[in-house]
Amino acid sequence: MELMDAIYRRRSIRKFKPDPVPESYITELLEAARLAPSGTNIQPWRFVVVESPEMRQRLAECTFGLNFIARAPVTIVCCADLEAVKTRPRRIAELREAGAFAGTDLEKINSENYLQQREMDLAAARAYVSLNTAIAIEHMVLRATDLGLGSCWVMMFSHKQVKQLLGLGDNIIIVALLPVGFPDQDPPPRPRLELEEIVLKRV
Repeated sequence: MELMDAIYRRRSIRKFKPDPVPESYITELLEAARLAPSGTNIQPWRFVVVESPEMRQRLAECTFGLNFIARAPVTIVCCADLEAVKTRPRRIAELREAGAFAGTDLEKINSENYLQQREMDLAAARAYVSLNTAIAIEHMVLRATDLGLGSCWVMMFSHKQVKQLLGLGDNIIIVALLPVGFPDQDPPPRPRLELEEIVLKRV
């Protein structure tokens, strides 16, 4: 499937067939996420793959009445690791070694000074890792569409309850739940704003 086909065909799917998702497909989704870009290449995304019926039901109970989480054959709990921010010096060094900055002004940057000037408080760090993880999630969403799967971004859940259920540490932020399975519905395109409404100006 061409990329724009996947973008046009993607829908939020909330009804799934009971058919299991092949293990190779789950690996494909995680690989798509792994290859996503991130600021200074910190790659903060972390995932928990929930497949057992018992855990799917318990996970659904952490949401605000979203029982389709229990009916989806797989839900990927998409997380961000706050500790990833601390790896920026090493990640920048890796980028420099890989030639990512070659021929640009970044090649001349003193990494230590650069990072000192851009120190983050906790709120900024949370936003930073969450935003980068969102890119990885959308990679999975589009790859799922490409594979004939449906998915749905879910953010209506108790972060505290999900973290307790899965035994996740304080450094982990849960960004979204991503139920995945073969669609049992074919919804029409959702309303979208026209280009003229979203492009503020061209200068």
